[in-house]
Amino acid sequence: MKITAIRDVVAPIKSQIANAYIDFSLMTASVVAIETDLVRDGRRVVGFGFNSNGRYAPQGLLRERFIPRVLEAAPDAYQGEDGFIDPEKAWGLMMKNEKPGGHGERSVAVGVLDMALWDALAKAHGVPLWRLLAERYNGGRADETAWVYAAGGYYYPGKGLDDLKDEMRSYLDRGYSTVKMKVGLVPLEEDLARIEAALHVLGGDGAKLCVDVNGRFTLEEAIRFGHAIAPYGLRWYEEPLDPLDYLEHAALATLYAPTLATGENLFSHQDARNLIRHGGLRPDRDILQFDPALSYGLVEYLRTLDVLAAHGWSRRRCVPHGGHQFALNIAVGLGLGGNESYPDVFAPFGGFADGTPVSDSRIAMPDVPGIGFEAKSALWAVMRPLAEG
Repeated sequence: MKITAIRDVVAPIKSQIANAYIDFSLMTASVVAIETDLVRDGRRVVGFGFNSNGRYAPQGLLRERFIPRVLEAAPDAYQGEDGFIDPEKAWGLMMKNEKPGGHGERSVAVGVLDMALWDALAKAHGVPLWRLLAERYNGGRADETAWVYAAGGYYYPGKGLDDLKDEMRSYLDRGYSTVKMKVGLVPLEEDLARIEAALHVLGGDGAKLCVDVNGRFTLEEAIRFGHAIAPYGLRWYEEPLDPLDYLEHAALATLYAPTLATGENLFSHQDARNLIRHGGLRPDRDILQFDPALSYGLVEYLRTLDVLAAHGWSRRRCVPHGGHQFALNIAVGLGLGGNESYPDVFAPFGGFADGTPVSDSRIAMPDVPGIGFEAKSALWAVMRPLAEG
């Protein structure tokens, strides 16, 4: 199985929505196709990948460093003993001559290609990625369904409380029982009114609502907000502080007893280890949101899971950020705690395969080889031209 070509494009994911830190009016994503010489069921095997939302398209890094390193390598440098692509060996090629540390945008570029490599490998074996992962890394056990929650509640020009209620109600109508909303951009009193509006739709059950600050607060602001929302009994309080300030996280954890969630902006197993060592998080309640698409891909995510296990953390505490099919396959195949879902935003990259029902915030995986992009028509419309060259 040889790689014959790698093609990439930049696709917009423009939106007028905003969280507490950024707006998404200029957001982009890189999409890649890795073409191979292997033909299965009459079709050439092509793997696809893209970067998760919140980081811009890393096209320069892809074209200048990471794609050439793969294309210039001899096939046996990225092949396993069985002759198929070995994503771990390909990962080593991509990271050749890269210094340790600095896990910024390069982790996104490598993650894009890693996703495509795993898609190609699962297609080469004729199985869904979740099944391949279960067989290789989880003793053959895959979850029958994955827990998913609807992420939304963004700030939008002119969006009032009634609009927020209608949005949350629409998620319930589509089978979600747990939802998430953004907070932290407006004064505390306004956000509390927004939270109470969402809770009204949820029947007052705080365990069905998560809130996300996107790292905007100072420690003092995070403590004040935490004291204000603690009586609601929310499912979790997400990324209240700068993601790399572990000492502040540890301080907040001593004062906020309910569940905290963080990790989506940490991009390596070393960063994950530092969070676990120094962030004061509690393995019996807190949630880790590392996004494999942003953090050097699944090869690195497997290392992160090993780090967590060595420090007494269960995989069930991991609920990846991103709301994409790659992380969903990983959650099902490796037995994670669930996955984010974007029913309405970040099209066409957010959301899952067409016609896949959600029931009580749980979703079953379709039996589609690879990651399953071909079963999501809007996303396949972006990817298909790359497959055709």
